[in-house]
Amino acid sequence: MAGLDLGTTNRYVHHQLHLQPHNNNNNSEDNNDDNNNNDNNSDEQHPNGGFQGGASGPGDVVARRPRGRPPGSKNKPKPPVIITRESANTLRAHILEVGSGCDIFDCLATYARRRQRGICVLSGTGTVTNVTLRQPGGGAAGGSAVVTLHGRFEILSLSGSFLPPPAPPGATSLTVFLAGGQGQVVGGNVVGELVAAGPVIVIASSFTNVA
Repeated sequence: MAGLDLGTTNRYVHHQLHLQPHNNNNNSEDNNDDNNNNDNNSDEQHPNGGFQGGASGPGDVVARRPRGRPPGSKNKPKPPVIITRESANTLRAHILEVGSGCDIFDCLATYARRRQRGICVLSGTGTVTNVTLRQPGGGAAGGSAVVTLHGRFEILSLSGSFLPPPAPPGATSLTVFLAGGQGQVVGGNVVGELVAAGPVIVIASSFTNVA
């Protein structure tokens, strides 16, 4: 073998022998890393195919059941309140119209007697004529005086109460204040008739508990 350089051949063989152990070491390290990864994955996997969580760390959020009523529980429809019977203390509002020439006092007393309800007169508007009034403190020795007024008068105020029998007659009364044609104002308790000179509107309320 005349043309072969033995020195070069020896260096090549020595180099190949030196690389083979090094490659074997690298392959063994890679195999060890793969085995470690497989072991870690097998620890985290649940035997049934799921994952089994370990101990919760400080950053984990623990779900808690909310307290209080569930949403929308306060918005449930409530059953309506149905009143099957009217209370005896319930007041009913009335707007009564008395025609011209009729006695207002007698109309209100008749209405209370027929309906068997107490009537509380709140106000009234219209004109009346030929009124007889009892004015307290207008008579001798401080007694009451009865005054009869002739002509037309405008109603400024009308109030009173009418109770059906068996209430005593003293429980029924009607008080009126009137304005005359010349600006004079008179008032008192109605005695006898209170005749309407035109349509008179009476605002009143009624009740059943008259005891």
